[in-house]
Amino acid sequence: MTRRNVQLTLTSESDTQALAKQLAKAHIKGSVWLSGDLGAGKTTLTRYWLRALGHEGAVKSPTYTLVEPYELKNSTNVAVDRVYHADLYRLQDPEELSFIGFEEYLEDERALVIIEWASRAEAYLPPPVMTVTLTVVSDEQGTRREVSVDFDEAIDFVAPD
Repeated sequence: MTRRNVQLTLTSESDTQALAKQLAKAHIKGSVWLSGDLGAGKTTLTRYWLRALGHEGAVKSPTYTLVEPYELKNSTNVAVDRVYHADLYRLQDPEELSFIGFEEYLEDERALVIIEWASRAEAYLPPPVMTVTLTVVSDEQGTRREVSVDFDEAIDFVAPD
């Protein structure tokens, strides 16, 4: 399948919110990999994305639990009823994913699986429908996040204005 790439710059928290809203409007299902160094904003983006999808409760970081599941009672995404947010940073061996039944999340036809640090289990995971790479840049102009969004052309993603 052909891929597309969009480059954008986030200079504020409201820019991150705007990106999350556009991701929610794209009606994505399947797995999305979030890449970036510690503190790049992966969990913050996920938190805003979940809110844009209609989640109203708390959003916890899955750093210690590996996966946090969310049921979307009032989903704005017609293709998704559930979101599984995974953080594989502490994963020692990709086989651990098999022990917790991670493939069930990936096989869920009505789910979006957002995976931070997917590179730690790249050989175990199927290719994502989208990869979002966040890079923190600090220079004389201040601090910003350079974002690269790589996705299947079948996804109707439009970058925020």
